[in-house]
Amino acid sequence: MWLLRIAWRNFCYRSLSSILTTVSLALGVALVVMVLAVFGIVQEAFSRNAQVGYNLVVGPKGSALQLTLNSVYYLSQPIENLPYTEYMEFFNASERAAMVRKYGGDPKLGERDGKYAAYVSGGYAIPLALGDYLGEYRVVGTTPEFFEKLRHGPTLEEPFEFRSGRAFQAHSEENGYFEAVLGFRVARRMNLQVGETFSSTHGDPEGKGHGQGFTVVGILAPTGTPNDRAAFVNLEGFYLLENHAKPLTGEEDIVPPTDAPEDANGWTPISIPEREVTSILVRNGNPMFGPGMQNQINESVLAQAAAPVGEINKLMNAIIGPMLAALLVITLITCIVAAVGVLVAIYNSMNDRRRDIAVMRALGARRETVTGVILLESLLIAGIGAVAGWFLAHAAIWFFSEEIENRTGVQVGILTTSSYEGYIFPLVLILALVAGFLPAWSAYRTDVGSNLSA
Repeated sequence: MWLLRIAWRNFCYRSLSSILTTVSLALGVALVVMVLAVFGIVQEAFSRNAQVGYNLVVGPKGSALQLTLNSVYYLSQPIENLPYTEYMEFFNASERAAMVRKYGGDPKLGERDGKYAAYVSGGYAIPLALGDYLGEYRVVGTTPEFFEKLRHGPTLEEPFEFRSGRAFQAHSEENGYFEAVLGFRVARRMNLQVGETFSSTHGDPEGKGHGQGFTVVGILAPTGTPNDRAAFVNLEGFYLLENHAKPLTGEEDIVPPTDAPEDANGWTPISIPEREVTSILVRNGNPMFGPGMQNQINESVLAQAAAPVGEINKLMNAIIGPMLAALLVITLITCIVAAVGVLVAIYNSMNDRRRDIAVMRALGARRETVTGVILLESLLIAGIGAVAGWFLAHAAIWFFSEEIENRTGVQVGILTTSSYEGYIFPLVLILALVAGFLPAWSAYRTDVGSNLSA
Protein backbone atom coordinates (compact mmCIF):
# COMPACT_ATOMS: atom_id res chain seq x y z
CA MET A 1 0.00 0.00 0.00
CA TRP A 2 2.86 2.38 0.75
CA LEU A 3 4.16 1.90 -2.81
CA LEU A 4 0.81 3.15 -4.11
CA ARG A 5 1.04 6.12 -1.73
CA ILE A 6 4.48 7.01 -3.11
CA ALA A 7 3.16 6.67 -6.69
CA TRP A 8 0.25 8.99 -5.81
CA ARG A 9 2.62 11.58 -4.33
CA ASN A 10 4.70 11.46 -7.50
CA PHE A 11 1.49 12.02 -9.48
CA CYS A 12 0.55 15.02 -7.31
CA TYR A 13 4.07 16.46 -7.21
CA ARG A 14 4.13 16.73 -11.00
CA SER A 15 0.45 17.65 -11.12
CA LEU A 16 0.40 19.65 -14.37
CA SER A 17 2.23 17.01 -16.39
CA SER A 18 0.24 14.20 -14.76
CA ILE A 19 -3.13 15.90 -15.30
CA LEU A 20 -2.40 16.73 -18.95
CA THR A 21 -1.33 13.14 -19.59
CA THR A 22 -4.42 11.83 -17.82
CA VAL A 23 -6.71 14.17 -19.78
CA SER A 24 -5.10 13.05 -23.04
CA LEU A 25 -5.70 9.43 -22.11
CA ALA A 26 -9.26 10.19 -20.97
CA LEU A 27 -10.10 11.82 -24.31
CA GLY A 28 -8.72 8.80 -26.16
CA VAL A 29 -10.78 6.41 -24.04
CA ALA A 30 -13.87 8.61 -24.46
CA LEU A 31 -13.45 8.52 -28.23
CA VAL A 32 -13.14 4.74 -28.17
CA VAL A 33 -16.20 4.30 -25.93
CA MET A 34 -18.32 6.61 -28.07
CA VAL A 35 -17.32 4.81 -31.27
CA LEU A 36 -18.24 1.45 -29.75
CA ALA A 37 -21.48 2.91 -28.33
CA VAL A 38 -22.50 4.26 -31.72
CA PHE A 39 -21.85 0.86 -33.28
CA GLY A 40 -23.89 -0.80 -30.53
CA ILE A 41 -26.78 1.61 -31.05
CA VAL A 42 -26.82 1.01 -34.82
CA GLN A 43 -26.61 -2.75 -34.33
CA GLU A 44 -29.44 -2.76 -31.79
CA ALA A 45 -31.63 -0.52 -33.94
CA PHE A 46 -31.35 -2.82 -36.96
CA SER A 47 -31.51 -6.10 -35.04
CA ARG A 48 -34.43 -5.18 -32.78
CA ASN A 49 -36.51 -3.67 -35.57
CA ALA A 50 -35.96 -6.80 -37.68
CA GLN A 51 -38.12 -8.60 -35.09
CA VAL A 52 -41.32 -7.28 -36.56
CA GLY A 53 -44.00 -9.85 -35.81
CA TYR A 54 -44.63 -10.75 -39.45
CA ASN A 55 -42.24 -13.39 -40.78
CA LEU A 56 -42.25 -12.55 -44.50
CA VAL A 57 -42.29 -9.51 -46.74
CA VAL A 58 -43.63 -10.14 -50.24
CA GLY A 59 -42.81 -7.84 -53.14
CA PRO A 60 -41.74 -7.74 -56.78
CA LYS A 61 -38.75 -9.70 -58.06
CA GLY A 62 -35.43 -8.01 -57.31
CA SER A 63 -33.19 -7.49 -54.30
CA ALA A 64 -34.55 -9.14 -51.16
CA LEU A 65 -32.48 -6.78 -49.00
CA GLN A 66 -33.85 -3.72 -50.81
CA LEU A 67 -37.37 -5.08 -50.33
CA THR A 68 -36.72 -5.49 -46.59
CA LEU A 69 -35.15 -2.05 -46.14
CA ASN A 70 -37.98 -0.43 -48.07
CA SER A 71 -40.89 -2.22 -46.37
CA VAL A 72 -39.58 -2.65 -42.80
CA TYR A 73 -37.37 0.42 -42.32
CA TYR A 74 -38.85 2.74 -44.98
CA LEU A 75 -35.39 3.17 -46.47
CA SER A 76 -34.15 2.75 -50.05
CA GLN A 77 -36.54 2.97 -53.01
CA PRO A 78 -39.37 0.58 -53.96
CA ILE A 79 -38.33 -2.04 -56.50
CA GLU A 80 -41.59 -1.96 -58.44
CA ASN A 81 -45.24 -2.71 -57.76
CA LEU A 82 -47.25 -5.92 -57.69
CA PRO A 83 -50.74 -6.26 -59.20
CA TYR A 84 -53.44 -6.23 -56.55
CA THR A 85 -54.39 -9.73 -57.65
CA GLU A 86 -51.13 -10.98 -56.11
CA TYR A 87 -52.30 -9.59 -52.78
CA MET A 88 -55.65 -11.34 -53.26
CA GLU A 89 -53.82 -14.70 -53.47
CA PHE A 90 -53.55 -14.64 -49.66
CA PHE A 91 -57.33 -14.81 -49.17
CA ASN A 92 -59.97 -17.50 -49.55
CA ALA A 93 -62.75 -17.48 -52.15
CA SER A 94 -65.38 -15.72 -50.03
CA GLU A 95 -62.97 -12.90 -49.09
CA ARG A 96 -61.86 -12.52 -52.71
CA ALA A 97 -65.50 -12.35 -53.87
CA ALA A 98 -66.18 -9.65 -51.27
CA MET A 99 -63.27 -7.61 -52.69
CA VAL A 100 -64.74 -7.90 -56.20
CA ARG A 101 -68.14 -6.71 -54.97
CA LYS A 102 -66.56 -3.81 -53.07
CA TYR A 103 -64.09 -2.57 -55.69
CA GLY A 104 -65.24 -4.02 -59.01
CA GLY A 105 -63.27 -6.47 -61.12
CA ASP A 106 -63.29 -9.85 -62.79
CA PRO A 107 -65.93 -12.02 -61.05
CA LYS A 108 -63.78 -15.12 -61.67
CA LEU A 109 -61.38 -13.87 -59.00
CA GLY A 110 -63.93 -14.84 -56.35
CA GLU A 111 -64.48 -18.37 -57.61
CA ARG A 112 -61.41 -19.96 -55.96
CA ASP A 113 -59.16 -19.68 -52.94
CA GLY A 114 -55.91 -17.79 -53.30
CA LYS A 115 -52.73 -19.82 -53.85
CA TYR A 116 -51.39 -18.90 -50.42
CA ALA A 117 -54.66 -18.68 -48.47
CA ALA A 118 -54.06 -21.95 -46.60
CA TYR A 119 -50.67 -20.74 -45.37
CA VAL A 120 -52.08 -17.49 -43.98
CA SER A 121 -55.17 -18.94 -42.26
CA GLY A 122 -54.98 -17.66 -38.68
CA GLY A 123 -52.40 -15.03 -39.63
CA TYR A 124 -52.62 -11.92 -41.75
CA ALA A 125 -51.53 -10.25 -44.98
CA ILE A 126 -51.32 -6.44 -44.87
CA PRO A 127 -50.65 -4.40 -48.05
CA LEU A 128 -48.30 -1.41 -48.27
CA ALA A 129 -48.26 1.21 -51.02
CA LEU A 130 -45.27 3.56 -51.11
CA GLY A 131 -44.09 6.38 -53.31
CA ASP A 132 -45.19 9.60 -51.61
CA TYR A 133 -43.49 11.80 -49.01
CA LEU A 134 -44.49 14.18 -46.25
CA GLY A 135 -41.41 16.38 -46.05
CA GLU A 136 -38.50 13.95 -45.69
CA TYR A 137 -40.71 11.16 -44.33
CA ARG A 138 -42.36 8.29 -46.17
CA VAL A 139 -46.10 8.20 -46.68
CA VAL A 140 -47.33 4.61 -46.33
CA GLY A 141 -50.68 3.60 -47.74
CA THR A 142 -52.12 0.66 -45.81
CA THR A 143 -55.29 -0.67 -44.17
CA PRO A 144 -56.60 -0.31 -40.58
CA GLU A 145 -55.40 -3.88 -39.92
CA PHE A 146 -51.86 -2.45 -39.75
CA PHE A 147 -52.65 -0.99 -36.32
CA GLU A 148 -54.88 -3.86 -35.24
CA LYS A 149 -52.66 -6.81 -36.13
CA LEU A 150 -49.04 -5.65 -35.83
CA ARG A 151 -47.19 -5.69 -32.52
CA HIS A 152 -43.86 -4.29 -31.41
CA GLY A 153 -41.53 -4.27 -28.40
CA PRO A 154 -39.01 -6.85 -27.14
CA THR A 155 -41.70 -9.55 -26.78
CA LEU A 156 -43.70 -8.48 -29.86
CA GLU A 157 -46.81 -8.21 -27.69
CA GLU A 158 -47.20 -4.45 -27.38
CA PRO A 159 -50.03 -3.02 -29.54
CA PHE A 160 -49.86 0.43 -31.08
CA GLU A 161 -50.89 3.16 -28.68
CA PHE A 162 -51.98 6.65 -29.63
CA ARG A 163 -50.62 9.78 -28.00
CA SER A 164 -53.74 11.47 -29.32
CA GLY A 165 -56.61 10.54 -31.60
CA ARG A 166 -57.30 7.12 -33.12
CA ALA A 167 -56.48 4.85 -36.03
CA PHE A 168 -57.92 5.78 -39.41
CA GLN A 169 -61.02 3.97 -40.63
CA ALA A 170 -61.56 2.22 -43.95
CA HIS A 171 -64.26 4.82 -44.63
CA SER A 172 -65.35 7.47 -42.14
CA GLU A 173 -68.39 9.70 -42.26
CA GLU A 174 -66.27 12.78 -41.51
CA ASN A 175 -63.29 12.39 -43.86
CA GLY A 176 -64.30 9.63 -46.24
CA TYR A 177 -61.21 7.80 -47.52
CA PHE A 178 -58.74 10.53 -46.62
CA GLU A 179 -57.61 9.92 -43.06
CA ALA A 180 -54.04 9.59 -41.78
CA VAL A 181 -52.08 8.53 -38.70
CA LEU A 182 -48.66 10.07 -38.05
CA GLY A 183 -45.66 8.49 -36.38
CA PHE A 184 -44.46 10.28 -33.25
CA ARG A 185 -41.38 11.80 -34.87
CA VAL A 186 -43.23 12.90 -38.02
CA ALA A 187 -45.89 14.73 -36.03
CA ARG A 188 -43.32 16.54 -33.94
CA ARG A 189 -40.97 17.52 -36.77
CA MET A 190 -43.78 18.54 -39.15
CA ASN A 191 -45.68 20.30 -36.33
CA LEU A 192 -48.99 18.60 -37.15
CA GLN A 193 -51.85 17.95 -34.73
CA VAL A 194 -55.02 15.87 -34.83
CA GLY A 195 -57.58 17.58 -37.03
CA GLU A 196 -55.06 19.27 -39.31
CA THR A 197 -54.61 18.41 -42.99
CA PHE A 198 -51.51 17.71 -45.07
CA SER A 199 -50.80 16.98 -48.73
CA SER A 200 -48.12 14.51 -49.76
CA THR A 201 -45.63 14.95 -52.60
CA HIS A 202 -45.26 12.40 -55.36
CA GLY A 203 -42.04 10.46 -56.01
CA ASP A 204 -39.62 12.33 -53.71
CA PRO A 205 -39.61 15.08 -51.04
CA GLU A 206 -39.25 17.74 -53.74
CA GLY A 207 -41.83 16.16 -56.06
CA LYS A 208 -45.17 17.50 -57.22
CA GLY A 209 -47.70 17.93 -54.44
CA HIS A 210 -51.14 16.33 -54.57
CA GLY A 211 -54.10 18.65 -54.37
CA GLN A 212 -56.18 16.29 -52.23
CA GLY A 213 -55.08 16.26 -48.58
CA PHE A 214 -55.39 13.80 -45.69
CA THR A 215 -56.83 14.71 -42.31
CA VAL A 216 -54.75 13.65 -39.31
CA VAL A 217 -56.95 11.57 -37.00
CA GLY A 218 -54.25 10.02 -34.80
CA ILE A 219 -50.66 10.40 -33.62
CA LEU A 220 -48.82 7.30 -32.46
CA ALA A 221 -47.04 7.13 -29.15
CA PRO A 222 -43.28 6.49 -29.50
CA THR A 223 -42.59 2.85 -30.43
CA GLY A 224 -38.82 2.84 -30.93
CA THR A 225 -39.36 1.42 -34.44
CA PRO A 226 -39.25 2.88 -37.97
CA ASN A 227 -42.98 3.50 -37.65
CA ASP A 228 -42.12 6.60 -35.63
CA ARG A 229 -40.85 8.23 -38.83
CA ALA A 230 -43.66 7.36 -41.23
CA ALA A 231 -47.05 8.85 -42.09
CA PHE A 232 -49.75 6.21 -42.58
CA VAL A 233 -52.72 6.94 -44.81
CA ASN A 234 -55.80 5.02 -45.82
CA LEU A 235 -54.90 2.81 -48.79
CA GLU A 236 -58.17 3.72 -50.54
CA GLY A 237 -57.36 7.43 -50.35
CA PHE A 238 -53.79 6.75 -51.50
CA TYR A 239 -55.13 5.07 -54.65
CA LEU A 240 -57.42 8.03 -55.38
CA LEU A 241 -54.54 10.51 -55.57
CA GLU A 242 -53.37 11.71 -58.97
CA ASN A 243 -51.13 9.23 -60.88
CA HIS A 244 -51.60 6.51 -58.25
CA ALA A 245 -54.04 4.35 -60.23
CA LYS A 246 -52.70 1.99 -62.86
CA PRO A 247 -53.98 3.00 -66.32
CA LEU A 248 -56.49 0.58 -67.86
CA THR A 249 -55.90 -0.91 -71.30
CA GLY A 250 -59.60 -1.38 -72.09
CA GLU A 251 -59.27 -5.17 -72.26
CA GLU A 252 -60.05 -5.76 -68.58
CA ASP A 253 -63.24 -7.59 -67.60
CA ILE A 254 -64.60 -5.33 -64.86
CA VAL A 255 -67.90 -5.81 -63.10
CA PRO A 256 -68.98 -2.56 -61.35
CA PRO A 257 -68.83 -2.64 -57.54
CA THR A 258 -72.02 -3.19 -55.59
CA ASP A 259 -70.85 -2.73 -51.98
CA ALA A 260 -68.58 0.32 -52.26
CA PRO A 261 -69.52 3.21 -49.98
CA GLU A 262 -69.40 6.67 -51.52
CA ASP A 263 -68.19 9.55 -49.39
CA ALA A 264 -69.63 13.04 -49.16
CA ASN A 265 -67.36 14.35 -51.93
CA GLY A 266 -68.38 11.64 -54.41
CA TRP A 267 -65.19 9.55 -54.19
CA THR A 268 -65.54 5.82 -54.87
CA PRO A 269 -62.77 3.20 -54.67
CA ILE A 270 -60.84 2.38 -57.83
CA SER A 271 -61.30 -1.05 -59.42
CA ILE A 272 -59.05 -4.06 -58.80
CA PRO A 273 -57.26 -3.85 -62.22
CA GLU A 274 -56.25 -0.27 -61.37
CA ARG A 275 -54.72 -1.25 -58.03
CA GLU A 276 -51.11 -2.11 -57.20
CA VAL A 277 -49.24 -2.76 -53.97
CA THR A 278 -45.58 -2.13 -53.22
CA SER A 279 -45.26 -5.00 -50.74
CA ILE A 280 -47.23 -7.27 -48.44
CA LEU A 281 -46.49 -8.00 -44.77
CA VAL A 282 -47.34 -11.64 -44.09
CA ARG A 283 -47.62 -13.67 -40.91
CA ASN A 284 -48.41 -17.36 -41.26
CA GLY A 285 -51.06 -18.94 -39.08
CA ASN A 286 -48.53 -21.68 -38.35
CA PRO A 287 -44.84 -20.59 -38.35
CA MET A 288 -43.88 -23.99 -39.76
CA PHE A 289 -45.64 -23.02 -43.01
CA GLY A 290 -43.30 -20.06 -43.55
CA PRO A 291 -40.47 -21.79 -45.50
CA GLY A 292 -42.94 -23.67 -47.71
CA MET A 293 -44.86 -20.52 -48.62
CA GLN A 294 -41.64 -18.59 -49.17
CA ASN A 295 -40.41 -21.21 -51.64
CA GLN A 296 -43.73 -21.26 -53.47
CA ILE A 297 -43.83 -17.46 -53.77
CA ASN A 298 -40.22 -17.32 -54.99
CA GLU A 299 -41.08 -19.83 -57.72
CA SER A 300 -43.75 -17.49 -59.10
CA VAL A 301 -43.10 -15.17 -62.04
CA LEU A 302 -43.95 -11.84 -60.42
CA ALA A 303 -43.27 -12.01 -56.69
CA GLN A 304 -40.57 -12.84 -54.17
CA ALA A 305 -40.70 -13.38 -50.42
CA ALA A 306 -37.98 -12.24 -48.02
CA ALA A 307 -37.54 -13.05 -44.34
CA PRO A 308 -36.65 -9.72 -42.65
CA VAL A 309 -34.58 -11.30 -39.85
CA GLY A 310 -32.46 -13.28 -42.32
CA GLU A 311 -31.88 -10.30 -44.60
CA ILE A 312 -30.81 -8.05 -41.73
CA ASN A 313 -28.41 -10.72 -40.47
CA LYS A 314 -26.87 -10.83 -43.95
CA LEU A 315 -26.56 -7.04 -43.88
CA MET A 316 -24.85 -7.22 -40.48
CA ASN A 317 -22.39 -9.86 -41.66
CA ALA A 318 -21.65 -8.17 -44.98
CA ILE A 319 -21.41 -4.51 -43.93
CA ILE A 320 -21.64 -4.02 -40.17
CA GLY A 321 -19.15 -6.83 -39.40
CA PRO A 322 -16.29 -5.29 -41.44
CA MET A 323 -17.19 -1.87 -39.99
CA LEU A 324 -16.80 -3.31 -36.50
CA ALA A 325 -13.40 -4.75 -37.40
CA ALA A 326 -12.29 -1.35 -38.69
CA LEU A 327 -13.60 0.37 -35.55
CA LEU A 328 -11.73 -2.08 -33.33
CA VAL A 329 -8.51 -1.36 -35.23
CA ILE A 330 -9.07 2.36 -34.75
CA THR A 331 -9.76 1.67 -31.08
CA LEU A 332 -6.48 -0.20 -30.69
CA ILE A 333 -4.51 2.55 -32.46
CA THR A 334 -6.11 5.23 -30.27
CA CYS A 335 -5.25 3.32 -27.12
CA ILE A 336 -1.65 2.80 -28.29
CA VAL A 337 -1.28 6.53 -29.00
CA ALA A 338 -2.60 7.30 -25.51
CA ALA A 339 -0.18 4.77 -23.99
CA VAL A 340 2.72 6.39 -25.85
CA GLY A 341 1.68 9.69 -24.26
CA VAL A 342 1.94 8.06 -20.83
CA LEU A 343 5.38 6.67 -21.71
CA VAL A 344 6.67 10.05 -22.90
CA ALA A 345 5.34 11.91 -19.86
CA ILE A 346 6.88 9.53 -17.33
CA TYR A 347 10.12 9.05 -19.24
CA ASN A 348 10.65 12.79 -19.62
CA SER A 349 10.28 13.19 -15.86
CA MET A 350 12.98 10.59 -15.14
CA ASN A 351 15.82 13.13 -15.35
CA ASP A 352 14.08 15.21 -12.67
CA ARG A 353 13.57 12.28 -10.33
CA ARG A 354 16.93 10.48 -10.61
CA ARG A 355 18.15 12.08 -7.37
CA ASP A 356 14.88 11.10 -5.64
CA ILE A 357 15.34 7.51 -6.81
CA ALA A 358 18.97 7.55 -5.61
CA VAL A 359 17.84 8.75 -2.17
CA MET A 360 15.24 5.97 -1.99
CA ARG A 361 17.89 3.44 -2.87
CA ALA A 362 20.30 4.88 -0.29
CA LEU A 363 17.59 4.55 2.37
CA GLY A 364 17.28 0.85 1.62
CA ALA A 365 14.73 0.59 -1.19
CA ARG A 366 15.47 -2.26 -3.56
CA ARG A 367 15.59 -1.91 -7.33
CA GLU A 368 12.34 -3.89 -7.61
CA THR A 369 10.63 -1.45 -5.24
CA VAL A 370 11.65 1.58 -7.32
CA THR A 371 10.55 -0.20 -10.49
CA GLY A 372 7.19 -1.01 -8.89
CA VAL A 373 6.62 2.63 -7.96
CA ILE A 374 7.14 3.73 -11.59
CA LEU A 375 4.83 1.01 -12.92
CA LEU A 376 2.18 1.88 -10.33
CA GLU A 377 2.36 5.53 -11.38
CA SER A 378 1.78 4.49 -14.98
CA LEU A 379 -1.18 2.32 -13.92
CA LEU A 380 -2.52 5.18 -11.80
CA ILE A 381 -2.57 7.54 -14.77
CA ALA A 382 -4.16 4.84 -16.94
CA GLY A 383 -6.81 3.96 -14.36
CA ILE A 384 -7.85 7.55 -13.69
CA GLY A 385 -7.83 8.37 -17.42
CA ALA A 386 -9.85 5.27 -18.35
CA VAL A 387 -12.53 5.88 -15.72
CA ALA A 388 -12.72 9.61 -16.53
CA GLY A 389 -12.93 8.87 -20.26
CA TRP A 390 -15.68 6.30 -19.73
CA PHE A 391 -17.81 8.74 -17.71
CA LEU A 392 -17.10 11.54 -20.20
CA ALA A 393 -18.30 9.40 -23.12
CA HIS A 394 -21.43 8.23 -21.34
CA ALA A 395 -22.23 11.74 -20.17
CA ALA A 396 -22.09 12.84 -23.82
CA ILE A 397 -24.31 9.91 -24.83
CA TRP A 398 -26.80 10.79 -22.08
CA PHE A 399 -26.77 14.45 -23.16
CA PHE A 400 -27.74 13.46 -26.72
CA SER A 401 -30.01 10.58 -25.62
CA GLU A 402 -33.20 12.29 -26.78
CA GLU A 403 -31.80 12.94 -30.25
CA ILE A 404 -30.49 9.35 -30.44
CA GLU A 405 -33.90 7.98 -29.48
CA ASN A 406 -35.67 10.19 -32.00
CA ARG A 407 -33.40 9.13 -34.83
CA THR A 408 -32.91 5.43 -34.06
CA GLY A 409 -35.66 4.49 -31.62
CA VAL A 410 -33.02 3.17 -29.19
CA GLN A 411 -33.34 4.41 -25.62
CA VAL A 412 -29.96 5.08 -24.00
CA GLY A 413 -28.97 6.27 -20.53
CA ILE A 414 -25.76 7.30 -18.83
CA LEU A 415 -25.10 3.68 -17.83
CA THR A 416 -26.05 2.10 -21.16
CA THR A 417 -23.01 0.07 -22.19
CA SER A 418 -21.80 -1.81 -25.23
CA SER A 419 -20.71 -5.42 -24.88
CA TYR A 420 -17.27 -4.42 -26.17
CA GLU A 421 -16.62 -1.76 -23.54
CA GLY A 422 -15.54 -4.36 -21.01
CA TYR A 423 -12.37 -4.94 -23.02
CA ILE A 424 -11.28 -1.30 -22.85
CA PHE A 425 -10.13 -1.18 -19.22
CA PRO A 426 -7.92 -4.31 -19.36
CA LEU A 427 -6.50 -3.13 -22.69
CA VAL A 428 -5.65 0.33 -21.33
CA LEU A 429 -4.02 -1.12 -18.19
CA ILE A 430 -1.95 -3.60 -20.20
CA LEU A 431 -0.79 -0.82 -22.52
CA ALA A 432 0.01 1.32 -19.47
CA LEU A 433 2.20 -1.46 -18.08
CA VAL A 434 3.99 -1.73 -21.41
CA ALA A 435 4.37 2.06 -21.58
CA GLY A 436 5.72 2.18 -18.05
CA PHE A 437 8.28 -0.53 -18.64
CA LEU A 438 10.90 1.74 -20.28
CA PRO A 439 10.83 4.41 -17.53
CA ALA A 440 10.80 1.63 -14.92
CA TRP A 441 13.82 0.00 -16.54
CA SER A 442 15.56 3.38 -16.53
CA ALA A 443 14.79 3.73 -12.79
CA TYR A 444 15.99 0.17 -12.18
CA ARG A 445 19.39 1.03 -13.71
CA THR A 446 19.81 4.32 -11.82
CA ASP A 447 23.29 4.60 -10.31
CA VAL A 448 23.04 5.62 -6.66
CA GLY A 449 26.54 7.13 -6.20
CA SER A 450 26.68 9.32 -9.28
CA ASN A 451 23.15 10.69 -8.82
CA LEU A 452 23.66 11.46 -5.13
CA SER A 453 26.91 13.30 -5.83
CA ALA A 454 25.21 15.25 -8.59
